[in-house]
Amino acid sequence: MARRDKTASSAGRRKRGGGGKPARLPQLDWQTVRNPYPPFELASADEIEAVHDASLEVLQEIGINFLLDEARDILKAAGADVDADSTRVRFDRAMVEEMVAKAPAEFTLHARNPDRHRIFGGNSINFLPVAGNPNISDIEGGRRSGNLADYRDLLKLAQVINAIHGCTPMLEPIDVEPNIRYLDIVGEQLLITDKIAFGYALGRRKILDALEMVRIARGIDEATLLTEPSMWTVVNANSPLQLDIPMLIGMIEMARRNQPVVVTPFTLAGAMAPVSIAGALTQQNAEALAGITFIQIVNPGAPVIYGGFTSNVDMRSGAPAFGTPEYVKAALIGGQLARRYRLPYRSSNVNASNWPDAQATYEGAMSLWATVLAHTNMLLHSFGWLEGGLRASFEKIVIDLEMVQTMMKALEPVDFSRDELGLDAMREVGPGGHYFGAQHTLARYENAFYQPILSDWRNWETWHQDGAVDATRRAHRIWKQLLDEYEEPPMDPAIREELTGFIARRKEEGGATADD
Repeated sequence: MARRDKTASSAGRRKRGGGGKPARLPQLDWQTVRNPYPPFELASADEIEAVHDASLEVLQEIGINFLLDEARDILKAAGADVDADSTRVRFDRAMVEEMVAKAPAEFTLHARNPDRHRIFGGNSINFLPVAGNPNISDIEGGRRSGNLADYRDLLKLAQVINAIHGCTPMLEPIDVEPNIRYLDIVGEQLLITDKIAFGYALGRRKILDALEMVRIARGIDEATLLTEPSMWTVVNANSPLQLDIPMLIGMIEMARRNQPVVVTPFTLAGAMAPVSIAGALTQQNAEALAGITFIQIVNPGAPVIYGGFTSNVDMRSGAPAFGTPEYVKAALIGGQLARRYRLPYRSSNVNASNWPDAQATYEGAMSLWATVLAHTNMLLHSFGWLEGGLRASFEKIVIDLEMVQTMMKALEPVDFSRDELGLDAMREVGPGGHYFGAQHTLARYENAFYQPILSDWRNWETWHQDGAVDATRRAHRIWKQLLDEYEEPPMDPAIREELTGFIARRKEEGGATADD
């Protein structure tokens, strides 16, 4: 169920004072979202075991390429079968099952604001925004390359939108040099927002710098960082059946410091995975288990999230397709596999549309429903994804906000208490009357129903007289108003000085590359 956080006020419903500014847009309060319903299980228990057994067969007989020498040394010392003449590693099935069982079923990720800590696992749902896109668009400015100014605006939206539960690298600021870009990607998250932070696992120096920035921002020492997971990252397998050097380094350093890694194979059926859904899921499972096993070998008990990203491609063009029936099936079964291993589950709200239009919305709705029914704990790309992940969209953030808030309200259980059954109202109104003036209605009407942020429920005549503005153009107005509502979260001046000083010093030193 959606549980209201008593420490958070109804800021999204208050009016701005002075300056003639409009009333704040109607948002749901900051809250912990839980799914009270049983997960949807598309595959039988026997079918899940068939995928499990086939995955272990892949790991034991075919193996996975670990391209980092250090990683292969760690695996060899733990008893894995490391090919002396190549990068191939094979795992005994007993080792995989033993190691994966060491990962926690649930953990808390700590933000610099204690009221923003998030739980991953169980029936909790965390909606996170779009991540890693090289391009950005809005319907006035059009499509453009990622840049630092737009990245900052996206982070401001992430802070002001209550349904966004944490930060991601919402945009790649291409106008910043690659060797220092990661410092801005992480640093701006910590300065502009007070929600959970993300760092790229792309080499040792980058991940260590990111962890240091998060440690400074939280005002904690290194010992506390080791016991309080404070930054998350995603590692994508270079499907099929391969893990790259920079990400393996990042996995090692994150695991050693007890920070969560979301292990997510990039398995598109027909391209980087078998064309059958069962085959693609088997490869997804094998790659995920290999990464999770490696992390548990590095540090038994380190938090991990089982990531699913299996979809299909357009076999005519080779382009990725999302929100498809195949994606729905893969997301649902991915959740079953994660539960098979008692691990938190990551999935995504994705689409293949090139514009914030009807296609983006209906494909996103298919993705969103599937991931929620699958009991996803980390729902990545919940806000703003377009163009198969090549673009973030300001308007799509608002469209997704409406869909996510609607989903949050749909997850709230129905109150069947005596007062809510409405018998007194029926007695008062009687046959042939109406309920607009009934005491039962007057006592509840302000909060009886979900108040939309984007949908327009007026009749056609009123809507037409007011300019006939469609949902995409309304979304454009709304994201600008939300941006205007942004207020910088407080930070201790000494912490801010230390954080900005660290960023400036590392930039002066040249930052880092994926090889550092």
